[in-house]
Amino acid sequence: MRLLYVVGTRPNFVKMAPVIAALRRRLPEAAHSLVHTGQHYDRLMSEVFIDELAMPPPDHFLGIGSGTHSEQVAGVMRSLAPILASEVPDLVLVPGDVNSTLGAALCAVKAGIPVAHIESGLRSFDPTMPEETNRIVTDHLAELCFLHSDEAAENLRSEGVELTRLRFVGNTMIDTLVALQERFSARRAAAALGLDPGEYLLVTLHRPALVDGPLLAPAMDALAEVARLLPVVFPVHPRTRKMLGPVEHPGVLVIDPVGYLDFLSLESTAAAVLTDSGGIQEETTFLGIPCFTLRENTERPVTVRAGTNTVLGLDPARIAEIPQLLEASGRPTDAQSPPAWDGHAADRVAEAVAAADWTNREAR
Repeated sequence: MRLLYVVGTRPNFVKMAPVIAALRRRLPEAAHSLVHTGQHYDRLMSEVFIDELAMPPPDHFLGIGSGTHSEQVAGVMRSLAPILASEVPDLVLVPGDVNSTLGAALCAVKAGIPVAHIESGLRSFDPTMPEETNRIVTDHLAELCFLHSDEAAENLRSEGVELTRLRFVGNTMIDTLVALQERFSARRAAAALGLDPGEYLLVTLHRPALVDGPLLAPAMDALAEVARLLPVVFPVHPRTRKMLGPVEHPGVLVIDPVGYLDFLSLESTAAAVLTDSGGIQEETTFLGIPCFTLRENTERPVTVRAGTNTVLGLDPARIAEIPQLLEASGRPTDAQSPPAWDGHAADRVAEAVAAADWTNREAR
């Protein structure tokens, strides 16, 4: 059997690292090949993750880089096609909802190669989100849809995806968090920044709807207001750094992106997290840290039901409410992780892949 894994962005590495490790253990005689599209290419957004997650070095690097959505998807397809023709994998595994995910899935299916989608079935029901298109199309192309929450199954069933393609396995991102818990707990990243554990707000914002227009400036003003009551630390995504420019924001500690271990260390000892990221909504749910999501919606309502995540809407003015919301609700001490967010999701992925019959690809 020949397996080919495609990653392209920081969250992809976190979701796919345990899957690659589990499949290498479960199918040691198989050929395993890793493709890094290069959608994230800065060392702090890419290479450091591969190092810290102990992923094998990529067998192929596509160097896609930045560009429009169409340019990135087309670039992945153009560069991946000859690799698929050369390696002829039995299965291509793609995670998440980024442009690399869609490009790889389209390219594989056009070549007659089955696709497995990690983190399938999530829906924001917001057609303006590029990720929503990527999720929907990839799910409908995939032969195996690996689910991590109940609503994911409901979403796919309502769209007519056959039940035979669905596998409930849990959350592979949590596998990574569990595996690294001892290491990130020892990092003491907050202390290195002069912050007291449990006494600061951690911020991560990067989505175009927020950082590419007029909302970023009032968001930073609101963070400066929060910082009068609660220290604020903001590891800035390169995209967001570019849009911020040279303006100072009193009380807001703006730093370069940090490695995954240091970020988890900061996240696990924060008073709360403000984010527009999907994965961080999940991590904070597992860690029991209050999360405030600066978006109109979330494709992860399971985190809201768990009691850890509050969706503020795409309204920077609401950031100033965070200290009061925290004081009113406190830390969600009774929060429970969703089913199968237990550190063994990747093993269930590996079992499902091993149990499937990939010997009659031509007939499919």
